[in-house]
Amino acid sequence: MTDVVALGEVMLRFDPGEGRIGTTRTFQVWEGGGEYNVVRGLRRCFGLRTAVVTALVDNAVGRLVEDLILQGGVDTSLIRWAPGDGIGRSARNGLNFVERGFGVRGALGVSDRANTAVSQLRKGDIDWDAVFAAGPRWFHTGGVFAGLSDTTVDVADEAMAAARRHGVTVSYDPNYRASLWDGRGGADRAREVDLRLARHADVVVGALGLAGERPGQTRVAIDELPDALAGLARRLPGVRVLATTLREVPSAGVNDWSSAAWSPESGFVTGPTMAGLHVLDRIGSGDAFAAGLIHGLLTGAGLERALGYGTAHGALVMTTPGDVSMASLTEVEALMTGGCPHVRR
Repeated sequence: MTDVVALGEVMLRFDPGEGRIGTTRTFQVWEGGGEYNVVRGLRRCFGLRTAVVTALVDNAVGRLVEDLILQGGVDTSLIRWAPGDGIGRSARNGLNFVERGFGVRGALGVSDRANTAVSQLRKGDIDWDAVFAAGPRWFHTGGVFAGLSDTTVDVADEAMAAARRHGVTVSYDPNYRASLWDGRGGADRAREVDLRLARHADVVVGALGLAGERPGQTRVAIDELPDALAGLARRLPGVRVLATTLREVPSAGVNDWSSAAWSPESGFVTGPTMAGLHVLDRIGSGDAFAAGLIHGLLTGAGLERALGYGTAHGALVMTTPGDVSMASLTEVEALMTGGCPHVRR
């Protein structure tokens, strides 16, 4: 029995540590992916049973990704294995090279993910009724998966609709990546897709990604947040929770970190504020926020406490290398209760 299922790409992340991609001679390898990171955090930090629906080429690289997923405790039985042709002509596994950044030098990502096996998934490839009949309580996907190809949009739509039919709670993270939409309609097409898919969702994480006319275009001031989330609620009348992280970036190594959310029952609420948070590696912190939020909502903690779980978990993930969570629930709850001088309520 699985508690949470995610749909998304899982890539190999190549990390040069304190070095740079263009000059390093060694990389440490992690697994990662916007949607996968959520269920990995839910498994390792919060103890939920999770699975990922993805596709990998059946070669040594794909099996390395599988091994890393297994080390994270995430169920791999829903992975679709594509035959390899030896050189990646028909399909390949995705790679992501990421610098953490330091001081005035920001983080840098170089993706190598075109023509991957998961980007070739099509509507009808996955028996979603069988997936959801097995009893998961929550389904998560996002704009990174939807942006991989024209066919993955339809797969996400199909999966979210099936989850709703089975009474499974659905979450969606717009998670805009400009490179995925370059040459495919750009930000306007991404916004169209996000609104189409978000209408299937009960919970939208990263909700401010839907603010403004185009993704990444509008910066919402703190005092404008209540109106911005209320406006999104009017555009998405079926959504039960809209949540977002809030980040100011004085430098790559120091961030101000918080969160906010809206629901019909609670109205506008804010999470704890962590000012001057020291950051080792910010990649995956938004996904860690989503994991903590989902844990809180699944356990009936209430929206404000769920924001606390998400904000604390995201903060702790920024203190370790790689995309995935190395935090414990004890550490998350200690941080939520003021076990850090950076936390304000």
